[in-house]
Amino acid sequence: MSTSDPADRRGPDGPDRAADLPPVIARLWGRSAPPRRGPKPALSVERIVRAAVDLADAEGLAAVSMARVAESLGYSSMALYRYVESKDELLVLMADAVAESLTLPPLPEGDWRAGLEAWTRAQIEGVLARPWYLDLPLTTAPVGPHRLRWIDRAFAMLEPLGLSMDETLQIVGLLAQHVLGEGRVQVETRRAAAETVRSAQGLPGDTPERDLDERALAAANPYADYELVLSRLADPETYPALTRALTTWEPAPAAPDDRESDVGFGLDIVLDGIEAFVARRTGGRPGSTGPARTD
Repeated sequence: MSTSDPADRRGPDGPDRAADLPPVIARLWGRSAPPRRGPKPALSVERIVRAAVDLADAEGLAAVSMARVAESLGYSSMALYRYVESKDELLVLMADAVAESLTLPPLPEGDWRAGLEAWTRAQIEGVLARPWYLDLPLTTAPVGPHRLRWIDRAFAMLEPLGLSMDETLQIVGLLAQHVLGEGRVQVETRRAAAETVRSAQGLPGDTPERDLDERALAAANPYADYELVLSRLADPETYPALTRALTTWEPAPAAPDDRESDVGFGLDIVLDGIEAFVARRTGGRPGSTGPARTD
């Protein structure tokens, strides 16, 4: 074999599988070579990403820049470019770091639906805890090791069903879209309410949501007047189906956590659909209801 063959390139542990990877992928997976010039590095990709995530947690994604991250670490922005090529690359690394911070749910014993529910809920809660995640651009799509662990766990939960690779991937993708959609509705609703409260109370635009009155936020919810519009402004001739529904509608008792109630309702419907699909595709084949692997 020619020495120029990529398959013959070797690293310290064998073939250098990262030799031809794009730089951002190599760094994402920790396969890039450390800086070779100058004194022993005092920084690391991990420290830089951690500082960027901390900054986003405190001030939002808009506050994240190479200069601000470098300042928080006590370095110049030029020092960061020895480890991270650009801000776009930093955002990719941050997206994967968020996945690492979430608690991966365990494999269930014989209940794939319960497993997928826990898997999806954990990610929705992660988005709500870090709303800036929804502001990441699509350029952060490259999958890193931590995000891939979540995909692998979902595959493990569905493995006993005997679905095809494509079918499993479609289910995982559907739930991932539900995470982003549910998270966006919750986060954007909260942001709109917070903006209304700040304006009404004459507060600075950068006043944190945590400092705002919860009752005022609830009253400022963009959907708070939905019932009022339907009952007083929607006439029967123009909106006959809604009018008929309203005549038999009774308000549901208030849940301890309305956000949690909304999340559970939507997720149940999605999982009902997946369960119906699985039943149709498996047709009771062996493994369709068997226990999930625990290795």
